[in-house]
Amino acid sequence: MLEKYILLTSLIGCIISPNVVFGEYRVFQYYVKSKFKLPYDSEAYLVTSTLDPVSYIAYNGGKDSIKVDLLKTWYCPGDTSKQEICKPSKELNKK
Repeated sequence: MLEKYILLTSLIGCIISPNVVFGEYRVFQYYVKSKFKLPYDSEAYLVTSTLDPVSYIAYNGGKDSIKVDLLKTWYCPGDTSKQEICKPSKELNKK
């Protein structure tokens, strides 16, 4: 009997939760510069990513390969599936 109650409660929760749950993710904006002296990669460039600074550095060669300066970060709220990275909120731009 208890198993049926748990199953029924879980089923009801799964039916209701898509209407209640909201997704969001954090976006990071960096200036990235190679630590190697290469003629074609001498300038820093602007990167917008959903990877946090530690993950971004690890994914792109490690701390000996690139220098990353965090410029700003913001949240993208709501349904984030199959969408481009959102722009920073106006509140962030006012500061």
